[in-house]
Amino acid sequence: MSQPFSPQQQQLSNLLDRPGRVQIASYTQYLEAQRAVDYLSDAKFPVERTAIVGEGLKIVEQVTGRLDWNRALTLGMSQGAVTGVFIGLVFSFLGFGSGKGLLALLLDGLLLGIIIGAAWSLLTYALSGGRRDFTSVGGMRADHYNVLCDPEVAEQARELLSRMPPS
Repeated sequence: MSQPFSPQQQQLSNLLDRPGRVQIASYTQYLEAQRAVDYLSDAKFPVERTAIVGEGLKIVEQVTGRLDWNRALTLGMSQGAVTGVFIGLVFSFLGFGSGKGLLALLLDGLLLGIIIGAAWSLLTYALSGGRRDFTSVGGMRADHYNVLCDPEVAEQARELLSRMPPS
C-alpha cells in the first residue's frame, strides 16, 4: 500500500498542525497579528514556535466590471502584449533571434503576444457561453486571526505582547 503523503508533505503537515498550541492573542486584522509576531521576533522570542491562524474563513470575490466581446478582446490583447514583451526579452538574453536586435525581438514578441492573447481570450469567452459575463478579483478573508504558541513558551509570549506599544 502506498503512503498518502510524501516525507516532505508529512513534515510540512506536522509543522503546520501542532496539537496543544495555546492562543496568546487574537486580532481582527492579519496585519495586527503579523505586527505582534514581528514584535516577538524583535524581542528575540523563538517565533518558530508560533503560528498565525485565521478563523472564520470566507472567500470574497469583488466584481470589477462587465465582460463583453470588446472587453474580452482588450484584456486578451493587453495580457498577451505583456507576456509577448517578456518572452522577447528572455529570447534576447538567451541569444535567440538569429541576429535580430533587442528592439526587433521585443516588437516581435509584442505583436505575437497581442495576436495570441486576443485569439485565446475571444476563444475562452466564446466557450463560456455567457455563463460568466463579468470580471472580478478574489481573495480569502478571515473573521479574526489568532496567534498561537507552544505551551512551554506561551507565558513568555504573553508577557512580551503586554509590553507592545499600540499601533
